[in-house]
Amino acid sequence: MTTVLITGVGAIMGYGLLRSLRAAMPEVRLVGTDIFSDAVGQAWCDEFEQAPLTSSGHYLQWLNDVVEKHHIDLVIPGIEQDVHRLSDEREKISAFNCKFVLNNALLIDLSRDKWAMHQELLELGDPSRIPSYLSGDYASLSTLLNVPFILKPRTGYASKGLVRVRSENDFTLENSRLGEHLMAQPLIGSDDDEFTVGVFGDGRGNVCASISMQRHLSKEGATANAKIVNHESLNEVVSRLCTHFKPIGPTNLQFRREGLEWKLLEINPRVSSTSSIRTAFGYNEASMCLDFYLNGLLPSQPAIKNGFATRFIEDYVVYDRDHF
Repeated sequence: MTTVLITGVGAIMGYGLLRSLRAAMPEVRLVGTDIFSDAVGQAWCDEFEQAPLTSSGHYLQWLNDVVEKHHIDLVIPGIEQDVHRLSDEREKISAFNCKFVLNNALLIDLSRDKWAMHQELLELGDPSRIPSYLSGDYASLSTLLNVPFILKPRTGYASKGLVRVRSENDFTLENSRLGEHLMAQPLIGSDDDEFTVGVFGDGRGNVCASISMQRHLSKEGATANAKIVNHESLNEVVSRLCTHFKPIGPTNLQFRREGLEWKLLEINPRVSSTSSIRTAFGYNEASMCLDFYLNGLLPSQPAIKNGFATRFIEDYVVYDRDHF
């Protein structure tokens, strides 16, 4: 029996992976982990283990113990912190008796710092690059970028910490963090012009499968609703970027559209938090991971259903006790 461990099952990406795998492969045994004992994802696991912080010194030993205890075949990191730690520890985890869903190490490193990604795109001369600055006063930046412009964290995801600068006062509140923590960019398009593209890369620059959605974000930064789209011009940009960055496995590219141009917001070299939505439309990247990382089988392009999805809060109720 194949046993898969998914980390961070209290987060939307983690429990989305669980539900996607359960739907596609009910015979697979699922083990979930999370730092919180009440993580909701354990409702869809066969086994659950409470995890230490990913940054802790004993995390790798704990993880190896869990792998051995449950005879894990494949580990899929369900939070970005785990992707980074496991990528940093590739040499050590190569001795574990299991496989890991990890992307191209260079791409993972570039994705951690949006300024580093900007510099890579600048050197490449790719038109999807958004002009970015690490220094400047309000007068110079407002001239370069127009108002409003944004101050974006160099690290992080889901638009967390992003500041829209509409006045000099907005800028003054944050300008001490410009450079080390923030970078300035023009505001590209509108909230109606955001797109997310999932691809499965072969590590040689080819896209084996993909799905594109136009989306709106929730206040928390995750996708609140999305609709399936297929823009040939966007596909061309994605193909060009993948040729350069050579992603391996599930990879998520975020864009904004301004006029006829596609501008890259970020690349997330991991499974997306929209994986459960993608599964509903016929693109199950969780099951693709099993076929590829365990059996060496690259996916082919699935038939994508057309439609629209929205997210809402629902309840998971347990009776007769006050814990899972």
